[in-house]
Amino acid sequence: MIKVGIVGYGNLGRGVEANIKNAPDMELVGIFTRREPESIKTESPVFGLDLIYDFKGMIDVLILCGGSRTDIPEQGPMLAEYFNTVDSYDNHAQIPLYFASMDHVAQTNRTVSVIATGWDPGLFSLNRLLGEAILPKGNTYTFWGKGLSQGHGDAVRRIEGVKDAVQYTIPNEELINKINIGEEVVYDSHTAHTREVYAVLEEGADAATIENEIVTMPDYFEGYQTRVHFISEEELAANHQGLPHGGHVIRSGYTSENNHQLYDFKLQLGSNPEFTAAVNVAYARAAARLAKEGVRGAKTVFDIAPAYLSPYDADELRERLL
Repeated sequence: MIKVGIVGYGNLGRGVEANIKNAPDMELVGIFTRREPESIKTESPVFGLDLIYDFKGMIDVLILCGGSRTDIPEQGPMLAEYFNTVDSYDNHAQIPLYFASMDHVAQTNRTVSVIATGWDPGLFSLNRLLGEAILPKGNTYTFWGKGLSQGHGDAVRRIEGVKDAVQYTIPNEELINKINIGEEVVYDSHTAHTREVYAVLEEGADAATIENEIVTMPDYFEGYQTRVHFISEEELAANHQGLPHGGHVIRSGYTSENNHQLYDFKLQLGSNPEFTAAVNVAYARAAARLAKEGVRGAKTVFDIAPAYLSPYDADELRERLL
């Protein structure tokens, strides 16, 4: 059995906990939190994050479930010094720097760190690569939503004066339809989507200042058409508690002058965090296997063979799925 630890117990951490129960080859050693362990309502073992180093040698892989803006960049390098790790770091622009930081720590300490897993980055990244490799003459288009973005919502909630918030990404459906019928389009991710923020302010917070901080936030909102709505806690609770998401990676290309080909990878998710967690759990299996084989350093979805994600052996995979 692969022994797993969860760091952080928000929506993603709860999703990881649920998905470990579905994994026939994994067991949860414990949840590690900065909150008071007694405040966490779960049947799983819960420990203070300050105790995590006592579990060195008892955990095969840690799944880091904090936010990408501050939690993972701080926790990742510290924990990779002692544990194999998996995270869903999703600040695309900063992934090369984060990879370099994690690779240095993991190589030095002989651990494995699988970074930026989930569905984007993660599965969408992998399908962008496949689409370009298979159809070198063409264009790749990524559309997110309509759905609730965990990383962007977390980034808004970290702003001083914001009590709670959610963020929806909304794709340009007209643009998608044109691509699907083979039309050439001008695509830019910033203009192909709009972002809708619904935020609850702390008492006395200045709405104009916070709105400006949101729409100018680098790597998250800057450059996008972003609409910010300030609402009550009651309205947020009543209308914005669902966690759906999804999207497409489309590669539109030609294998010869007259043969247009369309590669479309689509996700339609009832729960963004639970699906992201399911991907993390699969890559945690891969991290544990790679570590057992003596592999070291940081890895991404580009570096890991799909067979490492499955609980089944190669003979069974060839027989059933090939």
